[in-house]
Amino acid sequence: MTQTQGRTRTFTWSDPAAGAAHLGRRSGLELMQAMIAGELAAPPIMHLVDMSRMEAEEGRVAVELLPQEFHYNPLGTVHGGVISTLLDTAAACAVHTTLPAGVGYTSLDLNVKFLRPVTVDSGLLRCEGTVLQRGRRTALAEARLTDPAGRLVAHATSTCLIFPLP
Repeated sequence: MTQTQGRTRTFTWSDPAAGAAHLGRRSGLELMQAMIAGELAAPPIMHLVDMSRMEAEEGRVAVELLPQEFHYNPLGTVHGGVISTLLDTAAACAVHTTLPAGVGYTSLDLNVKFLRPVTVDSGLLRCEGTVLQRGRRTALAEARLTDPAGRLVAHATSTCLIFPLP
């Protein structure tokens, strides 16, 4: 019988209600910049997946991920759900940066194309989301996930619904 060494991972996060309390009071870009500056806590998903180094400007967000074993699926590669989460974060947050105070959004769809396998040997991945078009009620964004050599690993498009916050 073969024994395997157990691995553990522990992480912490701040109360997401504290950040949500700022919705409607600041523009989307101001909220993103406050998170980057550490003035507001990052949402728990950032800690769960272990995303890092967020950048934001109007219509564009970038985030990085160093693939780890805890991201793996049974095939020994990073799970498509982790990659999709990264793409969704970059695309949707790019839309968020274009919204004024008092306006919210939610993802309507996410269309993902996986182009290369990702493992711990892939190195630091960079995901950049860009708004392609924003109207009054919907926005279209794309996200591109690249490896350290600049090769496209995965691509996504996302439509977001835009609405006034209560």
